[in-house]
Amino acid sequence: MSPRWGRRLGAFVFLGPGVAYLAVLLLVPLALILSYTVFRRGRFGGIVYEFTTENFSRLFDPLYLDVVLASVKLATLTTVFALLLGYPTAYLIARLPRTWKTVALVAIVLPFWTNFIIRVYAWTILLSGPGLINSALGTQLELLYNHGAIVTGLLYSYLPLMVLPLYAAIERLDPQLREASANLGASAFTTFRRVTLPLTLPGVATGCLFVFVPSFGNFVIPEILGGGRTATVGTLIRAEFLKSRDWPFGSTLALAVIVVLIVLLVIQSWVSRRG
Repeated sequence: MSPRWGRRLGAFVFLGPGVAYLAVLLLVPLALILSYTVFRRGRFGGIVYEFTTENFSRLFDPLYLDVVLASVKLATLTTVFALLLGYPTAYLIARLPRTWKTVALVAIVLPFWTNFIIRVYAWTILLSGPGLINSALGTQLELLYNHGAIVTGLLYSYLPLMVLPLYAAIERLDPQLREASANLGASAFTTFRRVTLPLTLPGVATGCLFVFVPSFGNFVIPEILGGGRTATVGTLIRAEFLKSRDWPFGSTLALAVIVVLIVLLVIQSWVSRRG
């Protein structure tokens, strides 16, 4: 066998499984979603293969726009709170001794070692009327089945996705830059504002992307902690596929979420290049 064919065979052996995985589990479902968007829903569900653009025009119906705006609001609140909590957490971890850094990072990812649904249901116990929080405070606050409960669940679930890229960005920062700023008379706040924050913006953009995207499309947490009272893009897509059996419009909604994801990826890439 010639060296050229040997290299091709080696590339096929090593890349083949990955390419097949992407083709079967990513490209084929994506192609199906794209194709379903231009067909009609059958009378009793399913798909009628007649071309139409009605699914795209329905996206701009005020009813669905309100759902999109509610999802954007919840995802934005979650991202902002995650950034406010995640940045100081990542900063403190980056300044710890090496051994304690490892302990802190393990503690950050530790919740991922348990099932996602179990963790979400655990919050219903904490937030319910006779739950742990109300018992500790001696109150009967309505902490469950509202926007606050949804944001709390999303924040708890995705905060590690904010902390880890921020930690990586802060860890790469040259400490001599902060020392130089301090030696030139800058206060700690000025050093943070003029040196630390601008140089860690790629980590901020990546963390915001990692938190916003799953928060925007999540349907489990709004269903469990929101009690199904708040319609989001995720719950709407789930309802279109499983309850209404309107696969063409469900596919159109899913395609809209993918487009939003691509736009956010472009913005994150632009911020990373500037950083």
